[in-house]
Amino acid sequence: MHICFISSEYPLWKSGGVGTFLQTFGRALVNEGHKVSIVGIGNSDYEELNDKGVKIYRLPKSTIPFGKFIFNTISISSKIEKIHKQENIDIVESAELGLAFMRKNPALKYVIRLHGGHHFFAESENRKVHWWQGLKEKLSFKKADGFIAVSNYVKEHTSKFLSFHNKPIEIIYSPINTELFHPNPNQKAQPYNITFVGTICEKKGVRQLIMAMEAIKRKYPEVHLNIFGREWFYKDGRSYTEMLKTKYKEIIENCVTIHGVLPFEQVPEKYCLAQVCVFPSHMETQGLVAQEAMAMQKPVVFSKKGPGPETIKEFETGLLCDPLNINEIAEKISWFFEHEDKALEMGKKARQYVLKTFDIETSLAKNIDFYKSLNKA
Repeated sequence: MHICFISSEYPLWKSGGVGTFLQTFGRALVNEGHKVSIVGIGNSDYEELNDKGVKIYRLPKSTIPFGKFIFNTISISSKIEKIHKQENIDIVESAELGLAFMRKNPALKYVIRLHGGHHFFAESENRKVHWWQGLKEKLSFKKADGFIAVSNYVKEHTSKFLSFHNKPIEIIYSPINTELFHPNPNQKAQPYNITFVGTICEKKGVRQLIMAMEAIKRKYPEVHLNIFGREWFYKDGRSYTEMLKTKYKEIIENCVTIHGVLPFEQVPEKYCLAQVCVFPSHMETQGLVAQEAMAMQKPVVFSKKGPGPETIKEFETGLLCDPLNINEIAEKISWFFEHEDKALEMGKKARQYVLKTFDIETSLAKNIDFYKSLNKA
């Protein structure tokens, strides 16, 4: 099969959960003999890249001062048609909004993978649905021939606001690269090293995690929080990281280091050094960072919101916390420090769970079966 993904996110130039999924999944598809193309918007110049057989096309972004999304979509649609004429495409896959103004080719099947769209996060962040974003999402859903949800939670909560129009939908967890994320017996964890990996923004719970460090520091003076991730900016251009450094100056100077972006291949090394990995997201559709750390047998504190209970069984494969409760975040991290033997046992169970539930071969087979079912319909 030839699957074409619409995405402007990929680890070669921009980190993020969707890009990480595409790289892991795309490489696996290629290894199984399938063709993979990724078409998205880059900067000012056209680029063609090849990542271990995954063909990537980055198109120049629109310079028109209005309607950029529409013109960018038209550009993507045209490129997909050109690729299809050269190498027949079977499936075009996009995130929630990507098909809104797509010119559909009746010979192709179009899939939306629910990574968490505008309606989903509007609900989780308790904000109003923006009319334009909401309209695009509704138009996009009407054009899909099928849907894949990365968790039961995202499926159920998306269905509260958007119709799947009686089209097929299946829950398929995103796979983890367990060849990259595996325990390293030669690398010992640094005592009291807490590690976070993810976008440095409010909805990832970074602020609450930093605030929780004050209580943990009193109990464990040697504790240190290492934060790795890409920067996030407010609409007016202000840096979220600079806000944190200003507002929580004393805590950060005492026990927090914000390292910035980390190349994907270096993430396992940082997890190896961690005694505890913490991801107190306000909301996730599924997320990948918790499972990647679990694959390395690390004690993990994850958010109890969203699909957290789908990912971690409390006190068996990890711990869950209320991401808005600073005391609870501190308590769950401290529990691992206080119960090192149990933390080690939970880490081993966590890896076995990830190998069983987020295995690339199982995920690959389920996705291919779903794609083929659409072509038979």
